[in-house]
Amino acid sequence: MNQDRLLQVLLAPVISEKSTFVADKYEQVVFRVVSDATKPEIKAAVELLFKVQVESVQITNVKPKQKRIGRSTGWRKGWKKAYVALKPGQEIDLQAAQ
Repeated sequence: MNQDRLLQVLLAPVISEKSTFVADKYEQVVFRVVSDATKPEIKAAVELLFKVQVESVQITNVKPKQKRIGRSTGWRKGWKKAYVALKPGQEIDLQAAQ
């Protein structure tokens, strides 16, 4: 895979109540990824950037939400989220990565 492409696959870690629960219970890390990213690309990007071993990757598409401002309505953009399960003993410190 192209290394330039791998550096652009991961956009940001998702820091939320649900993602911290998933990190503690299932040893997974949640990332926001580009909308055309594949599971092998995400796995290779995480292994390249954080020097860890990835066990599996699960992807979900976050649907866009309808929002109103006064009388006009519009849509927020949808995006793709990746749950990355690390092999036992592996850990990503997102505090130090920022």
